[in-house]
Amino acid sequence: MKLSPRALGLTAAVVTVLIWSSFIVVARASAAHNLLPLDIGFLRIIGAGCVLLPWGWWLMRSQRQSGERVGSLMGLSPLPLRITALAGLFGSMLYAMLAYSGFFYAPAAHASVLMPGSLPLWTSLLAIVVLHDHITRARAMGLACIVLGDLLVGGASLLKAFEGGEVWKGDVMFMCAAFCWACYSVLVRRHALEPVRATIAITAFSCVSFVPIYGLAAYAGWVPTHLGTAPAAEMLFQAVYQGVGSVVISGITFNVMIRHYGPVRSTMITALVPGLSALGAVMFLNEPMSLNLLGGLALVTCGILFGVRLPKT
Repeated sequence: MKLSPRALGLTAAVVTVLIWSSFIVVARASAAHNLLPLDIGFLRIIGAGCVLLPWGWWLMRSQRQSGERVGSLMGLSPLPLRITALAGLFGSMLYAMLAYSGFFYAPAAHASVLMPGSLPLWTSLLAIVVLHDHITRARAMGLACIVLGDLLVGGASLLKAFEGGEVWKGDVMFMCAAFCWACYSVLVRRHALEPVRATIAITAFSCVSFVPIYGLAAYAGWVPTHLGTAPAAEMLFQAVYQGVGSVVISGITFNVMIRHYGPVRSTMITALVPGLSALGAVMFLNEPMSLNLLGGLALVTCGILFGVRLPKT
């Protein structure tokens, strides 16, 4: 049975929110094990590439057979090289490196507020400049709530930096990761990228750039790595969960959501992630829930109510 556009958009939003929420909990839990941040990013790209690169090759088979020149990166990406490189840089490489590094400094509850909470702000600003979008009064109120929630969480850790704390480093990385994903989401909307092809393209870019460079550097001992000592089961789990789940499945559903709701409304919808992932951090990681975190979550929740559910004015 074929889903209506409305049902398809809603399904994509639900799947994206659930995967993003569990991603934050799993990534923070991974920081307490063997692998380093870039190790996890390396395995994430390999896991996604095992699924998406053959898929991309199959998608373009008819054009190749007819003699057409399609895609880029030796036929691995179905998109032109410029779009592939830009989308891959922001939506795959930089996002993964910043996000996973942040979890080694800051708790999952901070990521729960700052990563999805920062997305609407960055995306709205980029959409105004790049897409010439208009921000309604209701959405502006929602963005203001989300910004206040971010400040309530990130500002507290920044003040503790003067006492020698390092949590602020993770908070900054989370917000930078959100900016990178916002850049990717606006690129998807601007160029009307098809969800599957966009996800294949960003993975192909990382596979031909980051994977060989980091693999060589790790093998030669030029960068710190635990790839040679981590248990095989842990590496397989990261490749499957981070690669297939977080990249393949949620990457496609996020793109479907963008095409249906637009980049700003889509990232406002993902403001549901903070509450779910923070709850998961408390339940599964035994993280404390401080007053400033509760306040940040409340403000971000108000942001979603104002920005998405209120009628346009």
